[in-house]
Amino acid sequence: MIKNVFLDFNGTIIDDLDLCLKLLNKLLLSQNKKEISLERYREIFTFPIIKYYEAAGIDFSIEPFDSLAIKFIKEYQPASLKCSLFPCVIDTVKCLKEKGVRVFILSASEKNNLLEQCKHFKIDSYFDDILGIDNIHAGGKIDIAKRFIEQNSLNLSETVFIGDTLHDYEVALAMGVSCRLVSCGHQSIERLKKANVPIYSDISGILKEFDKYDIN
Repeated sequence: MIKNVFLDFNGTIIDDLDLCLKLLNKLLLSQNKKEISLERYREIFTFPIIKYYEAAGIDFSIEPFDSLAIKFIKEYQPASLKCSLFPCVIDTVKCLKEKGVRVFILSASEKNNLLEQCKHFKIDSYFDDILGIDNIHAGGKIDIAKRFIEQNSLNLSETVFIGDTLHDYEVALAMGVSCRLVSCGHQSIERLKKANVPIYSDISGILKEFDKYDIN
C-alpha cells in the first residue's frame, strides 16, 4: 500500500525542458560551439549537471562550471516562472491527498528557488513538505532524502519516488523505496527503460495503482 509519494520537480512537476535546452544552447553559442537538438539533449542529460555539460560540448577551460552554473540559474529562475506545470499535476496531487497519501517534493534545485517556484504556481500548500538542496549546482538529493525519511520515520515499503531521469531511479534505490519514472521530462523513454521500473507518461499514472487495493 502506498502511503508516501515523493515527486521530483523539474521535468516531473514543471515542464521546463524547452527552457533548459534553450539556456544550454545559449551557453554553447557563447563558446562558439554547435547547438544541440532536443533529441540529443534527452540522450545526454544526466546528474551531476557538470557531466551533461561536458557531453554537450561545454569547454570548462573557457569558463569554469561554477561560473556557468551562476549564469544558468540567473536566467533560469525568472524564466521558469513563465513555464507551465504539467496539466495533470494539481489534480493528481489533490487526488493522492484525498486518499490519505502524504506527498512531498524532492528536488536537486536550491531550496529557496524551489520554494519561489512553488509559491508562484500556487502549489506549495498541496505538499506535506518541499525538499531542496543548499546550493545551485544540482549535485544530488540523496542525503536530504535519507535524512528526511529517518527523521519522519517513513515506512520504506509504503513509499514511492517518481521522477523523470535515471538519477531519480538511483536516488530511489539509495532511499530504499520503490521508483516510478515519467517519460514527459528530461530523458528519453529509451533511456528510462534501463531502470526496469514502471514508466508513466506523467505522474497521473500512479493513480492507477490504487485500483489494486482499497485504501479506505
